[in-house]
Amino acid sequence: MSGSIKETECLVIGTGIAGSICALVAARQGVRVTLLTKRSDPFITNTNLAQGGIAYRGENDSPELFKKDIIRAGRGINSIEAVEFLVENGPAIVEELLIKGLHVEFTPLRRAEVEGFDFAQEGAHSVKRILHSADCTGKVIEKALIAALERQENVEVITGATCIDLITLQHHSKDIQARYVLKDRCLGAYVFMEEKREVDVILAQYTVLATGGLGDIYLHTTNEKGTVGDGIVMAKRAGARILNMEFVQFHPTSLYLPGKRRFLISEAVRGEGARLKNLSGEYFMDKYNPQFKDLAPRDEVTAAIWMEMIKNKEEYVLLDVANHVNGNVQERFPTIFRTCKDAGIDITREPIPVVPAAHFLCGGIHVDTRGRTTLEGLYAVGEVSCTGLHGANRLASTSLLEGLTWGCFAAKDIAERIHSGETVKEKTMRSIREWIPAGELENEDPALIAQDWMVIKHTMWNYVGIVRSSQRLKRAIRDLRHMYSRVEDFYKETAVSKDIISLFHGLQSAILVAEAAQRNRRSIGCHRLSNSFTQIKI
Repeated sequence: MSGSIKETECLVIGTGIAGSICALVAARQGVRVTLLTKRSDPFITNTNLAQGGIAYRGENDSPELFKKDIIRAGRGINSIEAVEFLVENGPAIVEELLIKGLHVEFTPLRRAEVEGFDFAQEGAHSVKRILHSADCTGKVIEKALIAALERQENVEVITGATCIDLITLQHHSKDIQARYVLKDRCLGAYVFMEEKREVDVILAQYTVLATGGLGDIYLHTTNEKGTVGDGIVMAKRAGARILNMEFVQFHPTSLYLPGKRRFLISEAVRGEGARLKNLSGEYFMDKYNPQFKDLAPRDEVTAAIWMEMIKNKEEYVLLDVANHVNGNVQERFPTIFRTCKDAGIDITREPIPVVPAAHFLCGGIHVDTRGRTTLEGLYAVGEVSCTGLHGANRLASTSLLEGLTWGCFAAKDIAERIHSGETVKEKTMRSIREWIPAGELENEDPALIAQDWMVIKHTMWNYVGIVRSSQRLKRAIRDLRHMYSRVEDFYKETAVSKDIISLFHGLQSAILVAEAAQRNRRSIGCHRLSNSFTQIKI
C-alpha cells in the first residue's frame, strides 16, 4: 500500500475558490504548487454549486455598512479583526483578481445605456452589493480559476487523491530527537491515490487545507457529496486549534422532492421579491421579523420555516416566485428554472416546495488573517477554516469572498516565507517515514459502510440539527462515540480506501459538532436550543 514519496514547496488540498486562488497566486509568485482533490475532476466543488453571488460593493455602500451587516448577522460574536480585514480588502481583491484578472463575466446592468453590474439583494444586507452571474456564479468563477491553473506551468493538479492524515514532525519523523522539539510543524500529508490504490507521501514546506465544510454528515444538505470535514479532523488530530463547530448554518430554502438530494434555491430569489408561505397560503415571515421579513438573516428564516412545519404538521413550505418577482424569471434564474421544470414545477406559475438543509459551517480550524493555523507550516482557507468572520451565523454571499480573500493572502504569505528562506531543511524532510498500513483485510463491505452513514446522517439531522436540546445532544454523543469505537477498529483492520477514509473522517466531524453544541449552553445564531426558538429577534 505504500507508494511514492514526492516533495513540493506548497501543497494545497482542495480545488474550490479558496484552494484554487491560493494555488494560482502562489504559483504566479514563483512557488512550486501541488494541488489535490479527492474527486475525479477539480471542477467538482461546493464553489461550483454556489448560485447567489459574491459580496462586492454596491451603490451607497461603505466598509462600515458592510461591517455592520456582517456583525448583525453573526449575532455580534464575530472576530472584529476578521470582519474589518474582509471589508477593507475583499472587494479590492474581487476587482483585481476576478474582474480585471480572470475577466469573470458577472451579469451587467439590464439598462444598456448605463455601464456597471446588476447587483443583487440578499438576506440581512442593507444595500444591493452582490455580484452575480445569473444564478450560477460559483460555476463561472470556478471555470475561470481552473482554466487559469491549467495554464500555470508550476502547478501540478492531482485528482483522485484522498488525504488520510497530515504529516507532522513529532508524529511521523524517524529521527528520535524530533519528539523533543518544543514547536511541532506540519510537513505535508499522506495521500491515498485511488487509481493505483497506494498511499503516497507528499512532503511540503507549507500545507494549505481548503477542503470545505461538512454538510454531507447531515441527512439533507446542499453540499457536494463527500463534503464531510476531512480537513478539520486531520488538523484536529495534528494538534491545530478548532473553533465554533456548533455553528452549522442551514440554508432556509432547498427544493423539496421526496427521496431526492437537496437542490439549493438561492437567497437571491427572495432578494428579487419571492415570499415564503405555508401550505394554507399564509405569508409568515412578517410575524417573525417585521423589519426584514423574507430577507431576515438565514438562521431566523430557517427557524421560522421549521416552526411553521412543526406547528402545521407539514413537510415543507412554499416559496412564491410567480406572484412577487418582476421581470424575466427564466433569464434571471436559468439554473433554478430549469431544475424545477425538470421536476415538474413551473416557477413562473406555481410556488416552489422548499425545506431547510445543512449548508455552511461557520466554525472550523482557527486561523489568523493570513490563514495561518496554530500548527506551524499549516494554513487553512475557505469553509474549512474559522476566521471568526461569520460569528454565529454567516451573512449571505460572504463565503466566496472569504475564500477568495484568505486564499489570496495565504498564498502571498507562503511565497514571502519561501523566498526569504523560511523553509525546512532537507535532512528533516528525509526523516519522515513512509506510510505504515494499519490493516490488510480486504473487507470493504459497501452495505456496512452505507448503513453506518445512514446512522450518522439521521443522528445529526434529528439530534444535532436545526433545533437542539440537551437530551438530543446527549443521545447523539453517546451513539456516535459508541459507533466510533467500532469504526475505529474496522479502520485499523481493513485495507485503506476512499470510502473508509471518508467514513472515519465524517464520524469524527459529527462528534466534534455534537460535542461543541453540548458545551455551548447559549442559544445564539445557528446554534438554536429548543427552549428559545419561540422568540426570534434580529
